[in-house]
Amino acid sequence: MSYAPNITAEVLMEALPYIQRLFDKTIVIKFGGNAMIDEALQDAFARDIVLLKQVGLNPVVVHGGGPQINQMLEKLGKQGEFIQGMRVTDRETMDVVQMVLGGLVNKDIVALINRHGGRAVGLTGRDAGLVRARKLKMTHQTEAMLEPELIDIGHVGEVASIDPSILKVLEKKDFIPVIAPIGVGEDGEAYNINLLLTNTSGVLDKEGKLLTGLSARDVEALIENGTIYGGMLPKIDFALDAVRGGVKTVQIIDGRVPHAVLLELLTDKGVGTLIRG
Repeated sequence: MSYAPNITAEVLMEALPYIQRLFDKTIVIKFGGNAMIDEALQDAFARDIVLLKQVGLNPVVVHGGGPQINQMLEKLGKQGEFIQGMRVTDRETMDVVQMVLGGLVNKDIVALINRHGGRAVGLTGRDAGLVRARKLKMTHQTEAMLEPELIDIGHVGEVASIDPSILKVLEKKDFIPVIAPIGVGEDGEAYNINLLLTNTSGVLDKEGKLLTGLSARDVEALIENGTIYGGMLPKIDFALDAVRGGVKTVQIIDGRVPHAVLLELLTDKGVGTLIRG
């Protein structure tokens, strides 16, 4: 597909102020959902990441891999189990998670980015103490129960802290970190950090229209009036945690859209919902 030179120039000029504002900033991108299993979307994503690095941004890719884990468990004759959307992860399953996420999936993404001209390096959250995790505690309670019941789902953790030292070293050398979501606890044990995947276009109003720019206060009001509910709530809670913790903005975008990362970061309209503190 070809475009008139003036249209191409306009597109490039539209991106300029965004590139200037984001220059040398770290952009963390969660890679999952449809974008991870569709070959054309994979290539588009990899090219987006390489372009962002080439124009002076510092992309950091954090990836999922649930379907690949399920496939490996099936090959081993082990049935996956989920409680409240969380994978029950015993020691044997954790071994599979580390092998699939830290090995197969991570290295495939690294190779994909490198094939498109990037310099990607694969890591897990265990490397250099990058992701410190604590065991995730889940509870279950019914009306007949006086006290909530504690549910042990094994080696499943939540992020306790991040040490970005290794990422800063890689960024200065123009490498692109690709991180598998496996953390390390104080006991040295590995923990699977669950990532929330979505194939929605972002946060929608009650008429189904995309809401593009929201403050934390706006989001809280949308939760209170029931606009945000169900499966979107955990994703929004994580987004709010991020902006309250110092992240300048969080964007929820639709991975089914080719080049969604570029469209959201470097154009006026974007393709998702931006949440700021």
